[in-house]
Amino acid sequence: MFKIEFMQRALFLAEKGKGFVSPNPMVGCVIVKDGKIIGEGWHRKFGDYHAEVNAVFDAEEKGFSVEGADVYVTLEPCSHFGKTPPCANLLAEKKVKRVFISSLDANPLVAGKGVEILQNAGIEVFHGFLDEKNKELNKFFFYHIRNKLPYVILKLAITLDGYIADFEGNSKWITNQESRKKVHKLRSEVDAVLVGSGTVYADNPSLTVRLVEGRNPKKVVVDFNGKLEGDFSLFDENAILVCLKNVLSDERKNYYHKKGTKIIELEQKSIRELLEKLYAENIASILVEGGSVIAGMFAESGLVNEVLLFVAPKLFGEGKRAFSLSSRFSAENPLVLGEGDGVITFKLRS
Repeated sequence: MFKIEFMQRALFLAEKGKGFVSPNPMVGCVIVKDGKIIGEGWHRKFGDYHAEVNAVFDAEEKGFSVEGADVYVTLEPCSHFGKTPPCANLLAEKKVKRVFISSLDANPLVAGKGVEILQNAGIEVFHGFLDEKNKELNKFFFYHIRNKLPYVILKLAITLDGYIADFEGNSKWITNQESRKKVHKLRSEVDAVLVGSGTVYADNPSLTVRLVEGRNPKKVVVDFNGKLEGDFSLFDENAILVCLKNVLSDERKNYYHKKGTKIIELEQKSIRELLEKLYAENIASILVEGGSVIAGMFAESGLVNEVLLFVAPKLFGEGKRAFSLSSRFSAENPLVLGEGDGVITFKLRS
């Protein structure tokens, strides 16, 4: 009946979609007949065929019929028409015998409905195999679906004595090439990279993926008071400028419109409101690469899911600290970066 190695193979295939399918989940599928794999596939790119479709195509191109076969898939087959037809309907039409699922879908458009379609077609359905591994692989997807907020990773590169920049504000190349390559890989896997106006002024970053293969994320610049002036390389049709309502001059609005940059206006300086607005833009995950002010605001919000800390073997002696925080935090009143699975809690001294 069920063999774990086939689900392990499906999870391996699913991970091939990392950096290409979000905000959709990574999904892998293996089709087995007479104890042998006859077809396999994964969701390769957002908007393209899902894993089950690719696996069926793979089997049929090899001359196999999938009727009576067992299907191992890492996520409940979809039951609704999105950019592609429902996978549950396809498996029902192909008359597969059994479907083994790692995790049920958290999306209310699908949750349980895919299983129902399969069972109504007389297909045996089982689920819960390597569920935790799949949920860890797809943590961005599950978190943003359940919480209606993007998954937030706060990235910091610091010296041994805890500085993110020297006393003149220079922050580039604190760490080495290998660390930068890891950051570029992470950029390719998230939906958006976020910085503040201070980082834009100081570094004029491009925020693109350059050291690894992968797609470029959205570029989010937080300029609450609309103080940015001049021309910067990151503003284009893939960028989003976030500010408070009615703070941008007509000249600055025209600048962003000509660049193709989207403007999002907030009612107040609220990280939660910011994340809610970005969720509405179909952004499921964010890498925060800003300076101490932005890092501090996200830290205080309690909405950080992970902290990625790169510590360089250097000493600055003085400079800019990692977090610019309000005075209400102390050892007795600690700063909690987030809640739920995978949270890192820091106790900061005043």
